[in-house]
Amino acid sequence: MRVTSIANNNHHHYQTQRGGAMVALAALLLPVFFPGLFSPLGNASPTLFSEWNAPKSRHFPLLKGALQRPLLDEESSLWSPLPKQGWKKCDAFSEMQALPKKSNGYIQVFLDGGLNQQRMGICDAVAVAKILNATLVIPLLEVNPVWQDSSTFMDIFDVDHFIDVLKDDISIVKELPKEYSWSTREYYGTAIRATRVKTAPVHASANWYLENVLPVLQSYGIAAIAPFSHRLAFDNLPVDVQRLRCKVNFQALSFVPHIHALGDALVGRLRYPSRTGNGMNAGYLQETTDKNTIQEPGKFVVLHLRFDKDMAAHSACDFGGGKAEKLALAKYRQVIWQGRVLNSQFTDEELRSQGRCPLTPEEIGLLLAALGFDNTTSLYLASHKVYGGEARISALRKLFPLMEDKKSLASEAELAKIEGKASLLAALDYYVSMHSDVFISASPGNMHNAMVSHRTYENMKTIRPNMALLGQLFLNRSMGWTEFQKVVQEGHRNRQGQIRLRKEKQSIYTYPAPDCMCRA
Repeated sequence: MRVTSIANNNHHHYQTQRGGAMVALAALLLPVFFPGLFSPLGNASPTLFSEWNAPKSRHFPLLKGALQRPLLDEESSLWSPLPKQGWKKCDAFSEMQALPKKSNGYIQVFLDGGLNQQRMGICDAVAVAKILNATLVIPLLEVNPVWQDSSTFMDIFDVDHFIDVLKDDISIVKELPKEYSWSTREYYGTAIRATRVKTAPVHASANWYLENVLPVLQSYGIAAIAPFSHRLAFDNLPVDVQRLRCKVNFQALSFVPHIHALGDALVGRLRYPSRTGNGMNAGYLQETTDKNTIQEPGKFVVLHLRFDKDMAAHSACDFGGGKAEKLALAKYRQVIWQGRVLNSQFTDEELRSQGRCPLTPEEIGLLLAALGFDNTTSLYLASHKVYGGEARISALRKLFPLMEDKKSLASEAELAKIEGKASLLAALDYYVSMHSDVFISASPGNMHNAMVSHRTYENMKTIRPNMALLGQLFLNRSMGWTEFQKVVQEGHRNRQGQIRLRKEKQSIYTYPAPDCMCRA
């Protein structure tokens, strides 16, 4: 009897252990198979690590003070449009000049990177075609290695509009004629080819193209330039070439019609939230305005929350997730960059005081709160996947409960054409960002630069975080909310869209004046 009892106890203990292991395994796999249960914001998909190791607030005293802040005065200058600054959009980017009767040949370029890096490459490609008097083939966009997006130029941009706007500046074709159909990406990937130019230096001069690419065009009738990112200088170029780059960026590059339509719908839902209710119940591109109802449009802020896993791993900063997070980011860094990106020689404190750490969702939320935005502020989150998912953005949501993104505002049917396509999702965010009252980015980058440039051109309010100042403030654990708010406001008084003239070697795609703008 005693042997039987022991056996039964052992069996029961085994079953209990097995059951516990199964429950634990199911708990671990639940966010993998059912991410929607853990992610109210669709684009803030959680990682397995982050949901079970949610970092605590790193700035709890400041967060507590921010949550008790008073409501924003409706007449606050935060919402006021920028005053005129002595610069305006030019009436015409260039004088109308007839194109030469004969082109020197066809120019192909292969562009990598995300949407905004591709935009810069397209602008440069048009400029190079102008310099060489060549016919530009619609640029080929490489498959993005991070997001695995195979969207083409014609998937993202209105190609007919692009060609029409530039018809008096350069010749453009959608595809090569049959006699050059052999000139493909695959052709250049299998061997060294005489028609491929792969030696273009970063920020090459106009003369470099005339000396190195024009002979290829004259010999073969075609030249393919790859790589092409950042392959044209910002200085010492003819004025008409500079103006042409601006014309491409601000006039010729228009998104495809369904991005415009969906973007307008989302902007309408942000401005008139009471009219539409939840966009998830709306039909495809539900009308967001009712002409018979008089309602003042609301204001909204777009926050580009650049806090994806790549950004976090690349920075080598500490984001409060403890040893598990540090190990996860170190492993990711090694897998993706194979040692090309090493841990910084600086400490986390040194990196932060130098402004070299991306702002976490909590920190950008504290910045917005300190500037004066309150919990009635409509906030649109423009970003891809947030590293840490919903757990990471919980503090930001507490500060700004009226926070939306494209997936919370639109229905599945509305998003069907762009779901899983990073470039089109980014294009939608770009469009909404250009229609916001205020834009702010959590960290510098291509999206930040593109918005600073485009909104400067349109004289729209764009807040540039003072990264070094904020890094030092967040290291000060004894600072109270009132002092923090005062220092933040003073440090951002002249960082809200004031025009900064481009200096030598600076990018025309970040600083549009004076190259792209005229004196008022």
